[in-house]
Amino acid sequence: MKNLIFTLLTLFAFTFSQAQILDPVKWKTSIEQKSDTEFLLKFDATIQKDWHIFSQFTPEGGSLPTIFIYENSKGNYQLVGKTTESKYKVKFEEVFGVDEYLFEGSAQFQQLVKVTNPALKSIKVEVEYQACLEQCIQQYKTFEFILPNSKVVLSDSVEDASLSNITLTSTEVDSTSTKVAEEKLKKAEKKEEKKDLWTIFIVAFFSGFLALLTPCVFPMIPMTVSFFTKQSKDRSKGIKNAIIYGISIIVIYVLLGTAIVAIFGPDSLNELSTSVTFNLIFFALLVLFAASFLGAFEIVLPNSWANKVDRQADRGGIIGIFFMALALAIVSFSCTGPIVGTLIVESASKGGIAPIVGMLGFSSAIALPFMLFALFPGWMNSLPKSGGWLNTVKVSLGFLELAFAFKFLSNADLVLQLHWFERETFLAIWIAVFGAWALYLFGKLTLPHDSPLTHISVGRLFMGLFVLSFTIYMVPGLWGAPLKIISGFPPPLHYSESPNGVGGSGSALELGILPKGAHSGPHGIMAFHDYKYGLAYAKEVNKPILLDFTGYACVNCRKMEDYVWSDPKILSILKNEVVLISLYVDDKKELAENEKYVSKETGKKIKTIGNKWSDFQITKYKANAQPYYLILDTDGNTISDEPASYDPNIDVYEKWLRSGIDKFVK
Repeated sequence: MKNLIFTLLTLFAFTFSQAQILDPVKWKTSIEQKSDTEFLLKFDATIQKDWHIFSQFTPEGGSLPTIFIYENSKGNYQLVGKTTESKYKVKFEEVFGVDEYLFEGSAQFQQLVKVTNPALKSIKVEVEYQACLEQCIQQYKTFEFILPNSKVVLSDSVEDASLSNITLTSTEVDSTSTKVAEEKLKKAEKKEEKKDLWTIFIVAFFSGFLALLTPCVFPMIPMTVSFFTKQSKDRSKGIKNAIIYGISIIVIYVLLGTAIVAIFGPDSLNELSTSVTFNLIFFALLVLFAASFLGAFEIVLPNSWANKVDRQADRGGIIGIFFMALALAIVSFSCTGPIVGTLIVESASKGGIAPIVGMLGFSSAIALPFMLFALFPGWMNSLPKSGGWLNTVKVSLGFLELAFAFKFLSNADLVLQLHWFERETFLAIWIAVFGAWALYLFGKLTLPHDSPLTHISVGRLFMGLFVLSFTIYMVPGLWGAPLKIISGFPPPLHYSESPNGVGGSGSALELGILPKGAHSGPHGIMAFHDYKYGLAYAKEVNKPILLDFTGYACVNCRKMEDYVWSDPKILSILKNEVVLISLYVDDKKELAENEKYVSKETGKKIKTIGNKWSDFQITKYKANAQPYYLILDTDGNTISDEPASYDPNIDVYEKWLRSGIDKFVK
């Protein structure tokens, strides 16, 4: 029902948005005179609700950054420093496998210029950016700043290259509307932050529960609860002391999270997590933690710390109980340390108070059993006895730590675009790690600290079967399977030694013959990147055309290709029943000089292949968003009832394709 409602809403929304020019970003510009020769150019963008644009500094390999091009061929002025921008948000995009820096609600950019030609009257700036929601659009706008005689003067004109060749008079930025936009943005950010923090808390809580099931912590539960219940004068006093003990555990770990935020700063943690250097450090740390869990060595704090804390615990009272909790944290560090370290690494990627929330969730899971068993001591009879199974839990956590470590190594490689650690390499390592884990659970591998094993329990057997099934599931990924369950962990499909799978796939590749202008597209589908060649081939083979307006940096285009086009039903249609023409509106290749022109529709100079296809979409179909799909006949006439856009519902997309193909056949 939920999926049906989502689909209906999506279809309803795009019925009114497909065949129109979208312009979700409104710009206001102004110029401020700083001195006789220095001027500050200001660009204020108000972004329509739910849409976003990207920072100038968003990492490569993801969506397109905002670019400012200053027309200064005659050297009439100098740029003083780089174009600055307001604070952006960071979100991980699993399709591209990188963190993206984006603006929602509003964005401000400024550039200081020093005029060297006193006769200069104006400065023209072209802004190129990508705006995204369910679809993405490429925008090119030109602004002209008239150099002022007075202190502050607004720019005279704005040319909106994506809509029409007109000149608009700029007006004063409405401070009230700006405040409203900022308030909306803040509310949206707070809502997203709250959601992220709850996720961190829940993950941390379950991580704390896993830490309980390790050899360093689990045996401490009955020992500690018995101490409080037997040493106290009455049962109520024992319960009170156990609760204070649990609260002390929470305070200790929350103080640790607070210290981390205080040392690094709430905002810089987020930036650190996107750094190549810190991703490599995180990778090394997790490998170290994994080796410790697997039994290579134990990560322990100095014994002198534990001895000093133990002496303080003898003081009694609330202070003594607090130091008993601190002693538990120190003594159990060899088991909890790697888990705590991993949690801090993960929560750091969210920035803000996320490490504090993470430590609150983790410590709550650790503290809760001590409180509950003090309240209901009879429950302790139901606890399983300590034994070799505790080390099995610890080793299993080691395998998980090792697998997750390679995600950070992958992040570093993706940011640098080195292609040293591509999708196949990542999957091969994960298959090896999870395969070794399965063998361990089946008793075929033994590690240090393992007890002699004469048989395996039913629970261990089920866990082994689950891990083995997951391992087998990943194997087809080496041949190009999308592996949707773990989407976001391995590098994206396009970041691969063989983007179409090991050995290739698809009829065009199998035959080894491609028509003129054809390429091997997603999942081995034969695709044309030039409309002329695709149309000629469709006439030759007498098949309908699937016209696909797309972009290399269009995230929802990639989602449609990864999640919808990969479905066997859709893939069969795209390979055998239609001719695919994919026109990339963000292709930066320059057109030959004799092919450049000025658009009659927009007045924009068409300089690149991407400009050409974007202008073609705007001129012929009065639309500028991607993904955008049409079914055409062999003469280039539209035969689909309506265009299709982003909709991950496979059945809806198949029905739309079939409708157009059936009309062509008739």
